[in-house]
Amino acid sequence: MRFLARRLGFYLLTAWAAITLNFLIPRLMPGDPVELLVARMKGNVDPAAIDAMRRAFGISDASLWQQYLNYLGNLAHGELGRSITFFPTEVSTVIADSLPWTVGLVGVATLISYLIGTALGVIMAWKRGTWLDGVLPAATFMHAVPYFWVALALVFVFGVTLQWFPVSRAYGLDVMPELSGEFAQSVLYHAALPAVTIVLASMADRILGMRNVMVTTLGEDYVVMAEAKGLTSRRVMWSYAARNAILPNITSFALSLGFVVGGSVLTEIVFSYPGIGSMLLKGVENEDFPLMQGIFLVISLAVLVANFLADLAYVVLDPRTRQESE
Repeated sequence: MRFLARRLGFYLLTAWAAITLNFLIPRLMPGDPVELLVARMKGNVDPAAIDAMRRAFGISDASLWQQYLNYLGNLAHGELGRSITFFPTEVSTVIADSLPWTVGLVGVATLISYLIGTALGVIMAWKRGTWLDGVLPAATFMHAVPYFWVALALVFVFGVTLQWFPVSRAYGLDVMPELSGEFAQSVLYHAALPAVTIVLASMADRILGMRNVMVTTLGEDYVVMAEAKGLTSRRVMWSYAARNAILPNITSFALSLGFVVGGSVLTEIVFSYPGIGSMLLKGVENEDFPLMQGIFLVISLAVLVANFLADLAYVVLDPRTRQESE
């Protein structure tokens, strides 16, 4: 369809711009990653090894254009350079090791938050004027509370005071990372507090956003007509009102999914969780330009993919979009 073809072309152009900026920004920043690494080794490095490291980091005396072409060629083969923090480990390996932890924790928590928050927003709008309106002040308060504050409160109450849950790491020291029930149980146990933090801190935004749009939608003519036809309240609420009110929420959810790759940085830091957010912090602390560049690139592409999926969802849910694309 023409609509999706135009959107795909737009996202491909945006992806090229993101890749280009990702190449230029580290090279415009002051400092040299090789000099930083040599300084960490107290200068005890052979000159030939320094030249090899410069090639490994994609730094050379070639023109910027030639470096850009080399960068695109390496990127096409999945080569993102070598990390300074974890030298000589490749950046792609560092990201591949940390990405599943972030996607598993933040991704699942974001999905749970979206489903619960959207459903509560629909129900609260449909039953406005009842006792459910008492949830609004609490939701407004939670909407204004930062992630890290919720994380610190949960750590203090359930981790330090009650000692019900662990407050660091992704799994226990007494288990091996393998496909086993014991390891899975340990992972879920350690992810409980970080997941609850993300759900509580982000669910309020879903509730308030969905309820406000739903209240406006309930006054539309097609909803009034559906009620006049004698359709059941459940069908009117979900098939007519919620289906149209959910469209703006899909965009918000798509953006949230895109930033899942970036992780909830502060939450991962509070709980010492080995995700992308923690790796990004280490990259910043050590001025690890290749690692930061690789993480920023993955985050940018994830946001673009998530927004393209949101456009696909719009085509499915909104007939007007399909008519415009014909």
